[in-house]
Amino acid sequence: MTHAYTPGLRLAKNLRIRKSRSLPLPGDVIVKKGDMVKSGDIVARTNLPGKVHSVNVVNRLAILPNDLRKNMIKKEGDNVVKDEPIAETKPFIKMFKSICLSPITGIIESISDITGQVLLREPPKPVRISAYIDGKIVETIEKEGVVVETNATFVQGIFGIGGETSGELQIIVNSPDDIVKPEDINESHRGKIIAGGSIIYSDAIKKALDSGVKGIVVGGIRDTEINELLGYELGVAITGSEEIDITIIITEGFGQIGMAQKTFEVLRQREGSIASINGATQIRAGVVRPEIIIPYNEEEVSEMPAESISSTGDGTAGIAIGNQIRIIRDPNFGMPGKVKALPSELRIIETEAMTRVLEIEFPDGKTAIVPRANVEAIEG
Repeated sequence: MTHAYTPGLRLAKNLRIRKSRSLPLPGDVIVKKGDMVKSGDIVARTNLPGKVHSVNVVNRLAILPNDLRKNMIKKEGDNVVKDEPIAETKPFIKMFKSICLSPITGIIESISDITGQVLLREPPKPVRISAYIDGKIVETIEKEGVVVETNATFVQGIFGIGGETSGELQIIVNSPDDIVKPEDINESHRGKIIAGGSIIYSDAIKKALDSGVKGIVVGGIRDTEINELLGYELGVAITGSEEIDITIIITEGFGQIGMAQKTFEVLRQREGSIASINGATQIRAGVVRPEIIIPYNEEEVSEMPAESISSTGDGTAGIAIGNQIRIIRDPNFGMPGKVKALPSELRIIETEAMTRVLEIEFPDGKTAIVPRANVEAIEG
C-alpha cells in the first residue's frame, strides 16, 4: 500500500511520557531520583544575574578618573539602595559638594579609575522550575535539571497561546459542536481547565479571565479574538511566552470548527482529573505543538499498558489512503479530511513548484489536491 510520511498530531488515551525540566543556567536540583512530584512542585532552582547599570561618576562629580576612588563612598561588592549616595566630593566649602546617587538597588560590581565609570548590578532574579506534570523523577542531571515520567492521556492541539499551567479538567458544553458562551462559565471554574466546543468568542474569553479560569481547550477560534486578547497582532514566531493570565489551546483550526469527536470523548472521559497544558506552538522548522497531558494515578496505571513518548511528543508518522489528516497551511488551514489518493508522480502546484501531493476528501464530500508538506496526520 502507498504511504506518505508527515508530522502528526498525537491523540492517545494512555502514553508513557517523559519531560525534561532544565534550568537556563547551572543551579540546584532539589529532588532525588525516585521522588513522586506534583505539577506545581519545584524541582530545580537558580538565579539569573541582575541587569548591569553604568554610571559615569567622574562626569557627575566633575573630577578626574584617577581621583574617582578617593571620592567613592561605596567599595566594590558593597550593597546599595536606590538614591543612596555612592560617591561625593570633599571641597573646603561644603555648599560646593557634589553627590552621585545610586540609580538602582543592588551592588557595586566594579569601579574604573581609567574610564571613570562605576558598574552597578541589580539583585539576581530567582528562577524556579516546576515539575509541570504529576509523575516520578526518573533522572536527575546535576546542576541542570530532571526528567519526570508519567502515564497520561496525551492530546496535541494545532495552535495555542500562553505558557504552562495546570488545573482540574472540566467539560463545559454538551457537544463538540457547541459554541462556548459566557453563561457556560462561572466562578466554579476558577483555577480549572475548561474544554469543549467548536469556537469561543471574546465575550466568553473575558468571562473566563474574570472567573480565574487557567486554561481553555476548544475546537476553533478567530484570529480577531486572539489579537483582541493580546492587544497586538500575533506574528509567526513561536508562541507560549505571551503575558496573559490564561492558556488557550485550539484543537482543530481557525474559525468555527467542531472539536473532533474522538478528542471530545477522550477529554470527557478524563473530566475531573488534573491536566497540565502548554500553549507553545511553532508550525515550521523545529515543530512545537500545544499539548494537554492528563496523568493517571498509580492505581489506574497498573491495569493499562502504555506506549512511550519523548519529551516533545513529536514524531514522524506514516499515512495511507483512508487515514485522517489535517491541513496546516493556507488555504483551508485547520480543515480535517481523509486521504483519498497518494499519487506517486510530482505535480505542479500554485507556486509553479513541482512537489509530491495527496488528494484529500473533506467531510462535506469535496476534494482537493494538497502538497504533502501542507498536511499532518491525526494520530490516535
